[in-house]
Amino acid sequence: MGKKQIVIQDGILIDGTGDKPCKNETIVIENNRIRNVGKLPADINLEDKDNVQIIDAAGRWIIPGLIDAHCHLSLRQPDLKPERWSTSAEFCTIWAARNARKTLKSGITSISSPGGKWFADVTVRNAINGGLIEGPRIFTAGRLINPVGGISDRFPPWMEDTPDDNSGVVIQNLEGMLEEVRRQIKRGVDFIKLGDSFWGDQQAFTDQEIKSIVEEAHRRGARVAIHSRGSGSTRASAKAGVDWIMHADLATEEDMEAVAESGVPIVPTMTFMFNAADFASEMGYSQRGIDIVRRNTEGCVRNMELARKLGITVLAGTDTGNSPYTLHGECHMYEAEILTKYVGYTPMEAIVANTKKNAFTIGLEDQLGTVEPGKLADVLILDKDPLADITVLQNPSNIVSLIKDGTIVDTDAPEPDIDIGSFEWPGRHFAAEWLSK
Repeated sequence: MGKKQIVIQDGILIDGTGDKPCKNETIVIENNRIRNVGKLPADINLEDKDNVQIIDAAGRWIIPGLIDAHCHLSLRQPDLKPERWSTSAEFCTIWAARNARKTLKSGITSISSPGGKWFADVTVRNAINGGLIEGPRIFTAGRLINPVGGISDRFPPWMEDTPDDNSGVVIQNLEGMLEEVRRQIKRGVDFIKLGDSFWGDQQAFTDQEIKSIVEEAHRRGARVAIHSRGSGSTRASAKAGVDWIMHADLATEEDMEAVAESGVPIVPTMTFMFNAADFASEMGYSQRGIDIVRRNTEGCVRNMELARKLGITVLAGTDTGNSPYTLHGECHMYEAEILTKYVGYTPMEAIVANTKKNAFTIGLEDQLGTVEPGKLADVLILDKDPLADITVLQNPSNIVSLIKDGTIVDTDAPEPDIDIGSFEWPGRHFAAEWLSK
């Protein structure tokens, strides 16, 4: 016998399309799809308790499962003993699996993972898809492909080869880059992640390198995203037809116009930038480092305001897992608050960015992100109204029911209490008194 049908009754439905919220009569979930929204189908007997599970959503709010368009599972690791900053493939995979479960329980039913160590994120994706472990739906890249001077090129020049445990592969020439694209696709990545320079002060890739990598990846059925904070790389990426650009902090107005013309979306990850700026002193940044972070944060906010005017699609990702101040299960919905507080989005627009629009970064833009018949059954039921206060999405305690792929997730199951290092999470800040307006 198959899974029980789930019938969600009553409540207020925010379906993710951007339409006004409406009273929900019933939502019927059958297997892993939404069968019906509206009047209860005549063939469903609510008294058949063996085959029908009823969820009463009266007085509550129903939204699509949330998507984080930029979430790393296997990168930063805590000071766990006996392996401090452990980098083995086996440990990375276990760590990524732990982070996946924490992410799911915070209401994030899908993530786009733009790079990790080894092929740990690919392995965890496969384990989740195979039912071995619990976690969000994952669309993942492998190790970042970098030219010399790219974000992962942090080692001294006398080291000719990038360490195997590094999050990126530093490659000297285009031929080697294309070989790495083919190798990663063979290993099962969903998309290729390119890594231009760390803060965007210089363009690390040539225009031709970006164009050739995009052509080869697309020829083999994989999408391409790029870490691009700088001006030249952002414009070159738009012209090359990358599938999405991450950050674009230092892009000029002319660069942004080129992005608008290309139709390429941007994932700014302002959550990472705001947290880095707010906690830079606590994290030991030098004054120069603090100034750079704030410069880029202000540039990113300014460019996302410009993106809004130019009609560029802005997707919502947090860079969770890339630092000690973007923790799994804590920060995934901070981007929604930043979009409303600093970029001028309405709460509804922020929800759509984190659901319907973000489905593009999962490769399921036609199947995910809205509560509509035929869509994959990812649904959240909340006890507070996220349109009245977008920060409701940040607190997992506001989740009454969480459904991923047609299965109810047990959000009350305890997580191991582990010491993740000397940095003590200070909670949400985003005061940003330093932000120039």
